[in-house]
Amino acid sequence: MTELKFDLVVLGCGVAGLSAAVAGGERGLRVAVLERATQEERGGQSRFTEAYLRMKSHEEVTDDFDTFLAEHSGYYQDPDFVAESLRERDTWSAQTKALASIDAGVIGTFSALVPETIDWLKDNGVKFDFLPTQFLTSTQPRLLPVGGGEAIVEALAARAEALGVEFFYETSGRSLITADCNTVIGLRAWSRERGELALHGAVVLASGGFEGNAEMLARYLGPRSVFLRPVCKGGYYNRGEGIAMALDIGAAPAGEFGSYHAEPVDPRSGISEPSIFIFPYGVLINQQGERFTDEAPGTVDAWYERVTRQIYAQSEGIAWVVLDQKVKEIPNYRLGIRTDQPAIEAPTLAELAGKIGVPAAALEASLARYNAACRAGDYHPLRLDGLATEGLLPPKSNWARPLDAGPFMAYPIISANVFTFGGLKIDEQARVLNADGQAIANLYAAGETVGLYFGNYAGGTSVLKGLVFGRQAGYCAAGR
Repeated sequence: MTELKFDLVVLGCGVAGLSAAVAGGERGLRVAVLERATQEERGGQSRFTEAYLRMKSHEEVTDDFDTFLAEHSGYYQDPDFVAESLRERDTWSAQTKALASIDAGVIGTFSALVPETIDWLKDNGVKFDFLPTQFLTSTQPRLLPVGGGEAIVEALAARAEALGVEFFYETSGRSLITADCNTVIGLRAWSRERGELALHGAVVLASGGFEGNAEMLARYLGPRSVFLRPVCKGGYYNRGEGIAMALDIGAAPAGEFGSYHAEPVDPRSGISEPSIFIFPYGVLINQQGERFTDEAPGTVDAWYERVTRQIYAQSEGIAWVVLDQKVKEIPNYRLGIRTDQPAIEAPTLAELAGKIGVPAAALEASLARYNAACRAGDYHPLRLDGLATEGLLPPKSNWARPLDAGPFMAYPIISANVFTFGGLKIDEQARVLNADGQAIANLYAAGETVGLYFGNYAGGTSVLKGLVFGRQAGYCAAGR
């Protein structure tokens, strides 16, 4: 075994880990970064994401940032951990005030540090703009890095290299080294090139969730997790070791371990994030040829996850969105279709049913009921129009027009696992807390290794969470 000494050992090379490494390097720490992937594929999920940021300007988060985040951060925490200030927010719901799962200080710190974190990234060469997204309708703006998550990864990695950070590629963490039951002094790892390593120093766990670990998925999400797949190649590198090794020494869990961020994707495609967001303008059909959910309860950015969970609940976790030629009348409709695979087309519904493998009679009957329930009204495809079906269960609440202009088209959809919700509990300084609410000495966490979400993902906050608390971890480790 090779023993190495650093001031800070970072497990993971996504935006969270790199933020910690650069922040620590800026403060003069000798830093090591461990990455399971090769240098060419470094960055984990971060490398493959477009990195939507829930911000209304370069300097401000959206007006609903704190409220929305709190309301999707769970209702299952020990009430001793709920700060009194959380109960006093007049704009928050009574349920949120009473039962929100995380200390208000974490949320407050998160939103307060976003603007200076964006400025810090700009100083490190990252550019931002309000670019087109895949959401044809949305409730909140999204700021994006020019070049997506890969641009952030490469900019921060270059800065880390310039600061003298040492990278260990094709290296995975195995366990924490402790001095006592509440003090971490390093990390054991395995390197393809160098074998067993013991890296001594404070540790930042930034190795993502467990979407690439079939055993943990089955244990926490259940046997139906076999129908899930990571949304991109980077997800396969996230195998949960960072979470598991901290839990093994008494770290407190946080977030909903039995859930994940769901995104609708085309299972035929092998590209990263082959999302299908066009379903509000058609109907969703399961393997029995039946509709099973409201395809358009609200704007697609706010509702796609809940609709995708309904798809996941169907037989073998799959459904098809059926469209007609009128979808092509929607301005920029292709933005809602990210797959590289073509639509399945047929001149009649019966022939389409044969191509997608559902009962033709059932599909024709489902579409007949749907078409009969559509009513005349003002149709506005790029905003909520309230054009709903009547007398149909389940209903369709917006953009309900008959599907009668062939040839008909279909795309298969399954639920991708963008990232898992369960992880570690941290405080405002990104310190990992133990089950008694005390900080574990020399142990920090950031990114999806941190558990935060319950029920529904607070869109546009994940990458920000990694950046903010990764940077916090590096700075706080330097000042410990």
